Amino acid sequence: MIDNLDAALRDGNTTLPKLLRHWAQGFPDALAFREKDYGIWNRMSWQHYLETARRFAHGLKALGFEKGDRLAIASEDSPHWMFSDLATQAIGGIVVGIYPTNPWPELQYIVHHSNSKFVVCGDQEQVDKVLDAMNKHATGLPDLVKIICADMKGMRGYKHDQLMSFDDVLELGDQYAAASTQNASTFDRAIEDTRPDDTCMLVYTSGTTGPPKGAMLSHRNLIVTVDKLKTHFTLDRHNYEVVCYLPLCHVAERAFSTVLHLLTGGVVNYAESIDTVAVNLREIAPTVFLGVPRIWEKLQQGILIRMQDASRFQRWAFKRCFDAGRRLFEKVEAQGGRRSLSDRLHFFVLWLLMFRNLQKFIGLDRMQCGFCGGASVSPEVLKFFRILGIPVYQVYGMTESGGVIFFQHEKAVKLGATGLPINGLNWKIADDGELVVKHPAVFKGYLHDESATAKTVVDGWLHTGDIVALADNGELMIVDRKKAIIITSGGKNIAPSEIENALKDSLHVREAIILGDGRHYLAALIQIDFDTVGKWAQERKLAYTTYKSLALLPEVRELIEEDVKRVNKLFARVENIRKFLILEKELDHDDGELTATQKVRRNVIEKTFAKEIAIIYGGGAG
Repeated sequence: MIDNLDAALRDGNTTLPKLLRHWAQGFPDALAFREKDYGIWNRMSWQHYLETARRFAHGLKALGFEKGDRLAIASEDSPHWMFSDLATQAIGGIVVGIYPTNPWPELQYIVHHSNSKFVVCGDQEQVDKVLDAMNKHATGLPDLVKIICADMKGMRGYKHDQLMSFDDVLELGDQYAAASTQNASTFDRAIEDTRPDDTCMLVYTSGTTGPPKGAMLSHRNLIVTVDKLKTHFTLDRHNYEVVCYLPLCHVAERAFSTVLHLLTGGVVNYAESIDTVAVNLREIAPTVFLGVPRIWEKLQQGILIRMQDASRFQRWAFKRCFDAGRRLFEKVEAQGGRRSLSDRLHFFVLWLLMFRNLQKFIGLDRMQCGFCGGASVSPEVLKFFRILGIPVYQVYGMTESGGVIFFQHEKAVKLGATGLPINGLNWKIADDGELVVKHPAVFKGYLHDESATAKTVVDGWLHTGDIVALADNGELMIVDRKKAIIITSGGKNIAPSEIENALKDSLHVREAIILGDGRHYLAALIQIDFDTVGKWAQERKLAYTTYKSLALLPEVRELIEEDVKRVNKLFARVENIRKFLILEKELDHDDGELTATQKVRRNVIEKTFAKEIAIIYGGGAG
């Protein structure tokens, strides 16, 4: 057990496996995880967490795992993910996360590029991808020693020497430990040998502009950023409870469901799937919640759609309360965030009448702090939740910065901004507007890519690739990705994300891609929201069967045209959308149009929809 956890964190003298051991020794029976199975939330203690990691680590040692070896995990979020993760780190290994939605060619690239010797798969689907990667790709996976599967359902007929079950590895670990006293102490000795600057994980970037790159992160990189959130919001094992639903290979989810979990000793609840997040939130009512913009948009959408289906009186009551809440919010914002006693009483009445039930409806009635990160978000979305009394703070960070390096809090809540720097962060804005930072959290470099590392970290300064500005209160504002800035043929620089977010404020727009680089004017490719536009069409008795048939309805085009007109009024004439086209298919990760975190791959979009773009611009330069 760590004698003085705060001192160890302050001195930067600890690792993630040491934190796991700290909680298991100090609070062995305390709740660490919940996982839903057959409708029941099963509980797992810190002692169970540590002991399962110990058994799995011993099993890996029995299979020949050495310090510095890499283990890839291709699985949905689950306790098995964490058992594998911490077991590997504890014995000096490096964990490589793979999105469960990645098709087999992407899995093959990551496993091969990382030289992973072991792959832990969640189920048959992931095992099939690994086997395809071995057999269908010319390079195959020559370094692979074992495929370990957590759920062996459907694989009774699989005859493969390299395949074994997770439970078999645990039993092998028991045999390894029983073989000698020295073996039995392997896990504990290895934990003692872990050092803060050891590389503990590889996080592959989403690859919006090229093949994914493997960012090497140490224990120190991850802990020094996340500890700042823990300290500022006074999070501990009594008030930290989250729902884990984003892929654990994403640095944001790792920060909240792995690192903060191990720093606070709180509770992680594993959502059944990304599709059940709304239901699981209501069941758990977490105290802390991280949402990417799409999740916050869906939660907002859920409330607004529910109000559309409510009775006339309920719709009237919602409108009256929400309008009153908006006026109160704007008044308090004009006062610099200061609330008088009258303002507090006013909000309390609104909370009793309406907002309390809406908070419970989305499962955020216990939430002490919510965070939005991972991509740019419309300020109107955050404003919606703040009006309801749900504190949602923007955070900014990236894989290469080790996680969150700017965050909002109760005294820095400007809409459209992304907060103030964490303590100790050296940062500056370059002449071209790019944010560059220096901090112990800056990653160790890209695996097998010294050239890319040298371009990204220059003299210790991380070049983030984000164009930024400062708000009047000193908060950072993200303008756009440097590579995404549009330069029109007239030489005007335009940040597309702000226009795209304004379009996505509409319930009818799922995705928007602004075009115009090197052109005379801006245009947009728009993906409609199938659910909300479908509901709108049904109410008007418009016939459709598929997304494509819905998108082709002339009435739908008129609907979206109104949204485009609304957005154009918000921007200067040069930033107006002159033409738009509704996509006849939904953007899909499997088709390479989206990353696994639902970010648009702009370079792929330009190629995939070249014909549509040519129609918009008439085949010329526009």
